[in-house]
Amino acid sequence: MQMYEISRTHADYLRTIRRHKHIVHISRILILLSFLFIWEFTANVGIIDSFIFSSPSKIVQCFAGMAADWSIFLHIGVTIYETLLSFLLVIAISILMAVLLWFSPKLSEIADPYLVVLNSLPKSALAPLLIVWLGANKTTIIVAGMSVAIFGSILNLYTSFHTVDAGKLMLIYTLGGSRFHALYKVVLPCSLPAIISNMKVNIGLCLVGVIIGEFLAAKEGLGYLIIYASQVFKMDWLLMSILLLCILATILYSLINLLERRCRRRY
Repeated sequence: MQMYEISRTHADYLRTIRRHKHIVHISRILILLSFLFIWEFTANVGIIDSFIFSSPSKIVQCFAGMAADWSIFLHIGVTIYETLLSFLLVIAISILMAVLLWFSPKLSEIADPYLVVLNSLPKSALAPLLIVWLGANKTTIIVAGMSVAIFGSILNLYTSFHTVDAGKLMLIYTLGGSRFHALYKVVLPCSLPAIISNMKVNIGLCLVGVIIGEFLAAKEGLGYLIIYASQVFKMDWLLMSILLLCILATILYSLINLLERRCRRRY
């Protein structure tokens, strides 16, 4: 009888969790649909200027027109390529630098103030300098995307490495393990949640950095499309590009979430 009551209580709890998730998802959809309806309605009746604010129907028509000749997919593909490449480089370099700092406490003390200053520097100020150094090309855009995220990522990962349970490290050393053994047996596995969290932040930051680079040095991409549309007052193009960036950011973040769930199941 007692086991039956426990099982029923657990089933009620699971139903409550599922109901809560359904309510959250439905509420999100309703808020989005309400916003789009109000936007479309106010633009059609003249409450807002449809030339300046556009409308959902005009944005859809604009996307369909650019999709017909595949030009919009070229811009989306360029932005995705530059974002993913800068993101992968940021992850690889930040992990390597954090490992190097963890191996050498003296080096970490020397480099710490420089990393803090570089992380605090407004990255948009670097973009014109990168154009002078590297030219107006994809390399500049990718480096601009990296510059937004890399210094903070190094600091966060090194902090995570440095705060690993000292007892586990002592156990490795007591059993005759080296610092290298401590790294791949304890530090990296224990820091996996921090690495995933950094990836979640960095994917958005790299996208922001790439768009900044495309504002200044691109001939294609969503950032270029935004700047061009603002210069010729094609607000449909501009708002469509911004909405595509929102969708792209959501998709990239969801992919990192999927990776996180798989890592949790595995470990």
